Amino acid sequence: MDIFKTIKPLIYKTDPEFAHNAVETIFKTARRCPLFFNSLTKRNFIDNPILNQKIWDLEFKNPVGVAAGFDKNATMVSAWPALGFGWGEIGAVTPLPQPGNEKPRSWRHVEYEAIQNAFGFNNEGVEVIKKRLSKIYPFILPIAANIGKNKTTPEDKAIEDYKILVKELKDVVDFFVINISSPNTPNLRNLLNEEFINNIFNELKPLTKKPILIKFSPDMEDADIVNLANISVEAGADGIIATNTTINYDIINSPIKRGGISGKPLAKRSFEVLRIIASEIFGKVPIISVGGIDSAEEAYKRIRMGASLLQIYTAIIYKGPGIVRKINKGLIELLKKDGFNHISEATGIDIPKKIKG
Repeated sequence: MDIFKTIKPLIYKTDPEFAHNAVETIFKTARRCPLFFNSLTKRNFIDNPILNQKIWDLEFKNPVGVAAGFDKNATMVSAWPALGFGWGEIGAVTPLPQPGNEKPRSWRHVEYEAIQNAFGFNNEGVEVIKKRLSKIYPFILPIAANIGKNKTTPEDKAIEDYKILVKELKDVVDFFVINISSPNTPNLRNLLNEEFINNIFNELKPLTKKPILIKFSPDMEDADIVNLANISVEAGADGIIATNTTINYDIINSPIKRGGISGKPLAKRSFEVLRIIASEIFGKVPIISVGGIDSAEEAYKRIRMGASLLQIYTAIIYKGPGIVRKINKGLIELLKKDGFNHISEATGIDIPKKIKG
């Protein structure tokens, strides 16, 4: 019997942020309850050679990672394997602690299997998070840090925030994700421009040998995506993540006119942005796809369109904690069905040849 299906109606009666905090309370005890979490890991964690990849000289046992926002303060990293994840992203982290936007700031759209959030980079700040990570790093899975500027930091000083974060976290994470695409920090998306992208990579690359990626918004014009994808690679990006949440409120009925939407309604646009980016830079740097992935079929579609790695978050809320295992097991079946011996053989196979060259 699926316990999650039984308790899901009860969960949906609670405030989304309260429910998330309750989950965090459970999972941040992982290190203190090894027998319980070891049994979950044995059930949920898929480690199969067909899914194993070495990317940026890091070992990924499976491609499904936990997206930023789930583990903002790196309190649940020890539980990631128990949920089945092959890697994960903490944050967004800012230099100084900040409470985020006023509540309520998270809403479910159950009929759409969507979540809307306006959190605003609420986190405990880099000092606390660094100390927490130092107790578990190096971890058995790759850890990425999603980094963002503080709300009060002006645009012309933003790069200084990112420099602080890389300097402080470079010894306790495996790679970085520059977040200038969240809709929940005022004017942050203004930084998604050619000048800033060139400047930030020029400033950050000398600070660490760890890979530095950039995360794109789904709300950019297609031409801007093409331009900024190429500029990012030329500037030194080690990868691109597509996409963040959307402020296209037309994709659901009766949205709250605040924050960004994630989940199933974002899948179409997220896939389209992936296709645009892969058509431009596939083979130059790895691409990570996130947004509306909730099944093995959708995950496989993203892989075939050029994604080397995947991330999920909203799917956990609507499909339950076993979704990662289901996606990974399904990916193995789909790869074998199509005659592939390894995930890399399928990656990018659906990019139009006339574009891929």
